[in-house]
This record gives sequence, structure tokens and C-alpha cells, in this order.
Amino acid sequence: MKITPTRFFPFSLLLFLFLGIYSCKDQKSEKDNIETAEVETEANAEPFFKLSLAQWSLNKPIFAGDLDPMDFAERANEMGFEGIEYVSSFYAEKIKKAENPEEAMQKVLDTLKAKSEEFNVENVLIMVDGEGELASPDKAEREKAVENHKKWVDAASFLGAHSIRVNLFGSEEPEEWKTSATEGLKALSEYAAEKNVNVLVENHGYLSSNAELLVEVIKDVNMENCGTLPDFGNFCLKREGGERWEAKCIAEYPKYQGIEEMMPYAKAVSAKSYAFNEEGEETTLDYKRILKIVQDAGYTGFVGVEYEGEDLSPEEGIKATKELLIEVGSELNTNNN
Repeated sequence: MKITPTRFFPFSLLLFLFLGIYSCKDQKSEKDNIETAEVETEANAEPFFKLSLAQWSLNKPIFAGDLDPMDFAERANEMGFEGIEYVSSFYAEKIKKAENPEEAMQKVLDTLKAKSEEFNVENVLIMVDGEGELASPDKAEREKAVENHKKWVDAASFLGAHSIRVNLFGSEEPEEWKTSATEGLKALSEYAAEKNVNVLVENHGYLSSNAELLVEVIKDVNMENCGTLPDFGNFCLKREGGERWEAKCIAEYPKYQGIEEMMPYAKAVSAKSYAFNEEGEETTLDYKRILKIVQDAGYTGFVGVEYEGEDLSPEEGIKATKELLIEVGSELNTNNN
């Protein structure tokens, strides 16, 4: 049959429309696949850091007698953490009061290590308090503090923890503090180096919260195993009445600047939290800004959850902090890839 132009036109038009529709469907399908892949990538993204639980987050139930500090590993595991950070003072008094303190310490450590293995959590560090002033201008007092801290270095080594966290209290005169802090910290770091343990200084009040001065001390010590533990919230330089804790803060170091200054020397990070809104955001700290500082420093180690608020129970506060860290950390990790 002879195909005339009038008969050919409808066939051509149909063919063109069919191919066009198929092409549009193909492009739409490809676009859907890309969007689906992007959603899956975001959903599967993880934070750029690991999560640990600071034992201080549970100080209320511990002090109330509702939680045995020996069961810390089990509780952390139940709450989904892969690392734990001990507080020395939850064990120190019992050890000191024992007839044989060294034997009591070893018994505690044996139990803690066994529990951490049983519940599959990593021992990250020990926060050491109440063992003397490492930055005291009095040489004898400073040396005594160094000696007191050594048993916790040994404890960290036994547990497989990479660090101890120390306070750096002493003189309130900046230059004198720097000199004393450097000497005390260096002496302890030299001992800890033999045990393959880091000595980390937290911004924990007074001159230790002056990040610029603290970094100068870390540089003066000049040892690989001596570093910092930036805490998101502890930048109070002075409190009413000269009190070390509890009283109202009347002078504070710029927190975001302080975290940024400390991060190049950080071997651990403490995610302090106080209060949350209905959207799950921390209302006193800009977590996205802080975690971007942490990320930009190239840090990929443990970030410890340390809830200190009053509005939520310890468990709820820990959960809220953990979820916020995962959300923001995952978002930053996704955007960085």
C-alpha cells in the first residue's frame, strides 16, 4: 500500500510522542533514583566521632545510692554507648578507707575491667579529682599532687584507657600559674609516658579555663602525651565570693574561641549540656557551631556525653544529648563528604 504524506504524519507524530514520553519517564526515573540515593545516604550517615558516656552524667543516682558505680559499664551499654569515662572520686573514698588501699584499688580495677569486657564498652579515660593541686606554687604540695595522680595513671594503663583527665588549679596569678602548671604537668606526663597514657587538662575553672594561657602551658610542657580535653561549657574564670564551684559565674572566657584554641591539642572532648527545647536543641550552647570547630580540627575520637541539667532526669538528659550529637555530627559528616 502506498503511504501518502497525510497517512504518514499521524504515525510519525505518535512515534515522536511515544519516544518523548519514554524519555521523560526515563529522566524522571533517574532523578528519583538520585533523590532516593541521597535520602539513603543521609539516613545512613554517622557522626564523624565516637560516643562515650561521662560517668558524671549519672552523679545524681550514684550519690543517691540508686546506681552502684561498679555497674557503670552495664548502664552505658544499655544506653547504647561504645565508650565510658570514669570519675575517680566515685571510687577513691572506698579505696582510701580500706585496710589495704593498694589491694582495694586492684580489686576495683579488676571488677571494672571485667565489666567493661562483659558489656563490650571501651574504657576511654579517667577523670581525676581531689588528688591535689598540680599547679600549686608550693613545690612540696605540687610534687605531692603529682605522686597522688600516679596511681590513676597506673589504673588507666591497667584498664586500657588512653588518658587521665586532670585539673590544673593552683596560683591565681597568671605568670606564676603558668610556671607551676608547666612543672607539675610535665612531671606527671613524664611518668605517664612510661605507661603509654596521656595526661589531659580540662578547662575546669579559674585559669585552667583561660584557653590561651592553658595552650601556652601545653606548648611549654611540649610532650606528645600531654594535651587538652575541651569541655563545651566550663569556661568560668571567676565566681562570686571566690568560690571554685556552685556560685554564680561573674567572669567567663569566650567559649567558642576557647574550644577552637584548645582543639589542636585535644585527645578527648566533653559535650556538656544543660537544657533542651522541644526541638531537641541545646538552648545554652550552639552545638552545630561547636561540632564544626571540632570537625575542622580533624578530630575523630570519642566525644563524651556530660549532662548537667536540672529539667530532665539524668537518663533523659543523656539521651537528649546523645541524639543531638548524632544528628548534628551526622549532618556535618554528610556535608563534608
